[in-house]
Amino acid sequence: MSEYKFKMPDIGEGVVEAEITAWHIKVGDLVEEDAPVADAMTDKATVELTAPVTGTVLRVGCAEGEIMAIGADLVVFETDGDVAVPVDEPAPKVEAPKPEPKKETPKPAPTPKPAPAPTPIPVSRAGAKPLASPAVRKSALDQDIDLALVTPSGKAGQITHEDLNTFKRNGPATGGNVYVKKTGVTDIKVVGMRRVISERMSLSKRRIPHFSYVEAIDMTEVESLRAHLNKARTEDQPKLTLIPFFARAIVKACVLWPQCNATFDDDAGIITQHHAVHLGMAVQTPNGLMVPVVHHAESLDIWKIAREVVRLGEAAKTGTIAASDLSGGTLTLTSLGPLGGVVTTPVINRPQVAILGPNKIVDTPVILNGQMVVRKMMNFSSSFDHRVVDGFHAAEMIQYIKGLLEHPATLFMD
Repeated sequence: MSEYKFKMPDIGEGVVEAEITAWHIKVGDLVEEDAPVADAMTDKATVELTAPVTGTVLRVGCAEGEIMAIGADLVVFETDGDVAVPVDEPAPKVEAPKPEPKKETPKPAPTPKPAPAPTPIPVSRAGAKPLASPAVRKSALDQDIDLALVTPSGKAGQITHEDLNTFKRNGPATGGNVYVKKTGVTDIKVVGMRRVISERMSLSKRRIPHFSYVEAIDMTEVESLRAHLNKARTEDQPKLTLIPFFARAIVKACVLWPQCNATFDDDAGIITQHHAVHLGMAVQTPNGLMVPVVHHAESLDIWKIAREVVRLGEAAKTGTIAASDLSGGTLTLTSLGPLGGVVTTPVINRPQVAILGPNKIVDTPVILNGQMVVRKMMNFSSSFDHRVVDGFHAAEMIQYIKGLLEHPATLFMD
């Protein structure tokens, strides 16, 4: 047997360290080659790291939420001598009658049991995301299954496709009597995406003097147009949501109010007004809020915007999104969909200076031309950086967007 040191790999140009956001293994596990080992997150993307060899885990390099330098020892495996590259001194071959005294981990077996390593670092699994391959995560997403409710049966506690099938047949395990007293607490370490969100939102609120503006918009006509276009669309065209219509209205508004399509480097004291509209789309994922970017939204028609929104949303939720799709935003559109509520006060995605958020559409009785009629009404919420955008200009911009959406033909007129 011999030891194999799996070094923290180089996972991106210019990246010198990464945060280990989740372990998919623990000390004592027998891990197959190419099996998931850990998730590593940089400021650019999250990468799933896989085992380079088959072997038993002797020790891991850090706990979840800690930072590891590129080239540091990520995992040390015990492997067959013919497979691994020994570290330090050559280890005895597998036919040796006894293992080396310094090794306390048992030899790999069909059903290995965790054993103490010479200097293991404990890895807390409290609050960690469920263990599953990307394919299983995609299947769960497609079937609207919360992986946190699925009982795993795979190696190292991984959820399998069969576990998803069992969940669909039987539902979540209740453990018998559901009317029982519950005690204890769950401590969740703030790591990975949740840590990044926490830091960025705190910084935005500390550094940016927000002000919010809300206006009611009659969405009846644009909803009618959307339904008509969906009914007449071809097979290669995606189904339209309201997002492409909002995007088109924002693109037109940014031409007239360029100070809202801007980024502010407050350390350097420089406001950059962008000619291109790189529209961030806030998306809720199993790992937390992400903001993929529709680049050059000004150059896309509503069908191309719809297609891009679908692509980015699926990639974000399945953890396959590219780093380039998460950077470069100049303004953000955030939406809670059917959970949109009455009013929101969204937090600006620094260094941007504006964020816009449609709320829930509600059938509402209104007076129109002296008659009471039912219209599809929606509040449109927004927040602006008061250092860059004056309240009067923000109100003008939202009123302009309101006019475009209430008369949707104007969305397509130059």
